[in-house]
Amino acid sequence: MTYEFNELTQRRGTLSYKWDQGQALFGDPEVLPLWVADMDFKCAPAIVQAVTERAAQGIYGYTVRPEAYTNAITGWFQRRHGWIIQDNWLTDSPGVVPSLSLAIQTFSEPGDEVILQSPVYNPFYDVILNNGRKLAESPLILKDSQYEMDYARLEALMQQGARLLMLCSPQNPGGRVWSKEELVRLGDLCVKYDVKVIADEIHCDLVFPEHRHFPFASLSEEFAQRCITCLAPSKTFNIPGLATSFIVISNPQLKQRFDQRINALSLGSVNFFGPSATIAAYNESEPWLDALLEYVKANQDYAVSYLSKQLPSVAPVISEGTYLLWVDCRPLGLSSDELKQIMYKEAKIAFNSGSIYGHGGEGFLRINLACPRDLLAEALDRFAAAVKNRTK
Repeated sequence: MTYEFNELTQRRGTLSYKWDQGQALFGDPEVLPLWVADMDFKCAPAIVQAVTERAAQGIYGYTVRPEAYTNAITGWFQRRHGWIIQDNWLTDSPGVVPSLSLAIQTFSEPGDEVILQSPVYNPFYDVILNNGRKLAESPLILKDSQYEMDYARLEALMQQGARLLMLCSPQNPGGRVWSKEELVRLGDLCVKYDVKVIADEIHCDLVFPEHRHFPFASLSEEFAQRCITCLAPSKTFNIPGLATSFIVISNPQLKQRFDQRINALSLGSVNFFGPSATIAAYNESEPWLDALLEYVKANQDYAVSYLSKQLPSVAPVISEGTYLLWVDCRPLGLSSDELKQIMYKEAKIAFNSGSIYGHGGEGFLRINLACPRDLLAEALDRFAAAVKNRTK
């Protein structure tokens, strides 16, 4: 079966978080948005059918999760990632970011330091600081256009008392898919210093064929016993609006503590459409995902080639996974404010400003590649023309 990823779907005027906030966020309703991690592709046909049939019932009441739902999840992770998950390790939540915040609240105290590796997905900062915890930053090292972990810095932070680490795997915004060896080295430090790990692995399925995602908790029993893994089908299958997410915790003591927090806030119920969409995604939509990855990789190749010709001074960091392209614009000699001015006012496009991902993101831009090629081409044309006009 073929899938039409080139189709330009009208999303303005559909209450789209991505498309209907141009004026509010960027000062222009016509800004072309390639920012938030939301694809401009229609969902897999099986998901559309499942949601349509569910909607046709006409009564949208409180919903329980069926056995088919948990079987779909466990089957997917065993088949796709070689990770055997038990049903009783699963807890539902309305989203990965709320799960991250709940994990911070559950497994640390106000004033505690929480380790993150920057530049990193900006809600990591929010869930730490807004919960009264302190940042313990271990900046990633950009070497030969690829990010590496700074193990010496990580160990120093653990030696100083940090006992909770947030892991972004695959890494957002840099697109690194951490190797087994890298994760084991990190895990060994966590075992040595008794550090718990909150692993955001929402992009785990969006990995290009020459790479492989290793769930951190799958690498050893010692790692699993200290890990809280946050997952969802939302990024993989473009269903974030269905508020469907789950957490995997194999340690019964940690899971009990986390579940108590979920229950105290009454957050454990599932979305009316969530189980049906998840079952259709994990059981019937794998061919769609494989085709999607091929299309996104071609978009990445196109963007990298385009930038090398039109703006040869900028340096894309080649993604191994995710549908995001992280571009080093520091050689242009422009400040973050100047880059925003070029994007929003002159080019009338919206990429993500790297400054929101921490100090290590200053001078970078994050481009969402999950869109039809014509839309990507137009955005790059506008950006290149505006940069050339500014720097000539």
